[in-house]
Amino acid sequence: MSPTHLLLEPIRKLHARIQTAVVAACEQTSLENLSAVAQEAEGDTIYAVDRVSEAVLIDFFRREVASQIPIVLIAEGIPQGQVVLPEGTPEETAVWRIIVDPIDGTRGLMYQKRSGWILTAVAPNRGPQTNLQDIELAVQTEIPLVKQHLADSVWAVRGQGAKAVRFNRLTGQEVPIRVRPSRATSIAHGFAMIARFFPGARAELAAIDEEIVLGALGPVQSGKAHCFEDQYICTGGQLYELMAGRDRFVADLRPYLEPMLAQQNQALGICCHPYDICTALIAEELGVIITDPAGRPLNQPLNVSTNVGWVGYANQHIQRQIEPLLQKALRQRQLLPTTKPKPA
Repeated sequence: MSPTHLLLEPIRKLHARIQTAVVAACEQTSLENLSAVAQEAEGDTIYAVDRVSEAVLIDFFRREVASQIPIVLIAEGIPQGQVVLPEGTPEETAVWRIIVDPIDGTRGLMYQKRSGWILTAVAPNRGPQTNLQDIELAVQTEIPLVKQHLADSVWAVRGQGAKAVRFNRLTGQEVPIRVRPSRATSIAHGFAMIARFFPGARAELAAIDEEIVLGALGPVQSGKAHCFEDQYICTGGQLYELMAGRDRFVADLRPYLEPMLAQQNQALGICCHPYDICTALIAEELGVIITDPAGRPLNQPLNVSTNVGWVGYANQHIQRQIEPLLQKALRQRQLLPTTKPKPA
């Protein structure tokens, strides 16, 4: 049976609960309390606002899903990063692996600067090596700012396209919406960006960005802007900007700069993880091209620790314009092999 029949509605129900709980917490709790550090986990910092969503996660899946089908639930904040439900079930007998980011974009949300997102993806259980290419169902739901009354949700089943709805918090109504990636043939006069929202390697990332833009669009003209950028500190949000046609090119190259940082005796710092990028299937079903910087499909295992570098192109025209320049910039810095690896 397809996971869309078994898990889509329970996951959307969970997302609605988390959305309500987090918005209520943001309304009722001070910024200082929400932004307090709750735990320094291996892959990221856990803030107080994260605990609001984590509190309902295991209990929900235990009651709503695992009571019928054994699963492996993967999420940051769970001891060892995963739990088999029902408890005591052998991992190899689980039917699905479900990876969740209860709040992606915590930093923007807790300071009420920008929406966060709830991300969930489902793959058949193929053991610990189950990876991003195995995902068959993905759902992501916006957690709006307190002052924002509309919030979007989008989901996809592999090979069946994507659907999206917009929820009105004031009326409780939900209406279908259409999301479509940009059809532009160039990044000119559009949004295109390389993620550099945390300290560490920002200067090098900016240099790569400049090389790509100038290589694609030529010298800057006096009084003119080639293109624009939007440093949305949220992988799910970046994906949605690509889906909705607002961004044309996004790249998160942080893991690829580790060798350069090591030579400078600097640590890599925080990176994107599989739970951050687990809803890439939705973007792909809409026509967005998602690859690693070498042009290969993302195939990292579904866990909470693996670092992921990724690139999103709104369409093939943008990919043809940008990908050679991106790869050239990385190879010149010896951050990619000199020859393009064959697809996995």
